[in-house]
Amino acid sequence: MAAKTWQPMILVVMIVGMGVEACGAVEFAYHGFGGAGLQLDGMATVTPAGLLQLTNDTSMPKGHAFHPEPVTFRRPASAMSSFSTTFVFAIVSEFQDLSTSGFAFLVAPSKDMSSAMPNQYLGMFNGTNNGDARDRVFAVELDTVRNPEFADINNNHVGVDVNSLNSSAAAPAGYYDDATGAFRDLSLISREPMQVWVDYDGATTEMTVTMAPAPAPRPQRPLLSTKIDLSTVITDTAYVGFSSASSIVLVKHYVLGWSFSLSGDAPALDYGKLPKLPRIGPKPRSKALTIALPIATT
Repeated sequence: MAAKTWQPMILVVMIVGMGVEACGAVEFAYHGFGGAGLQLDGMATVTPAGLLQLTNDTSMPKGHAFHPEPVTFRRPASAMSSFSTTFVFAIVSEFQDLSTSGFAFLVAPSKDMSSAMPNQYLGMFNGTNNGDARDRVFAVELDTVRNPEFADINNNHVGVDVNSLNSSAAAPAGYYDDATGAFRDLSLISREPMQVWVDYDGATTEMTVTMAPAPAPRPQRPLLSTKIDLSTVITDTAYVGFSSASSIVLVKHYVLGWSFSLSGDAPALDYGKLPKLPRIGPKPRSKALTIALPIATT
């Protein structure tokens, strides 16, 4: 069987509201990451093709990638700023129905995540500081493992995290069809293109998250909506980037492109300029089939 070229997923996070002018304009766009100068640690690397690879096929790693310069989200005597970010990603698991822990877009007060743990902690927290308000970490997680200790709703969800992996709001990955209003499931490990929008209004503190299969237009009904006052979470100056972790199931988390703006919508990514994912063979067998086959043939 000829090898297939699997397509990326697309994530868009947009946080919009008042106070942009008070913090000044910050904007960048990466169509691939060759020469981008991101600060990487752990297993994170940039491939020769320009892909940001947060984790590889080594068991139980973690990886981080941050824009090198801090972002000023609030100046003295000013309101919390709004921001907008978009990125294209792909999750490639060794099994078609099983994955390791996912990854997240995050805003953190420091690029030093050395104390964070891999596995279910997504490289953001550890068993001691998870839930500590002093963390000052905001994240949007794409989680592919159900961890009862964090009250995860399932093994395929989007969550809004505030200083904790016990998400403030979460919903199964999917979207509402504009024509019928029916909910349509999306699999984060499907290797299919996917787009997510996250909007935060600094004036009302309302955040919405919307998903759709790419390149479908944005559905009118959001996947979830919640209120979070980020002015009590994000520090005046903070770093934006990605955090990822793996475990016993070997999974690669790729980011193909990323843009960010503190003054409005993030610059649109030109899909024609993004690096291609490596060629991947036929979909791998399920974990259950892999275990059962030796038994059936003995």
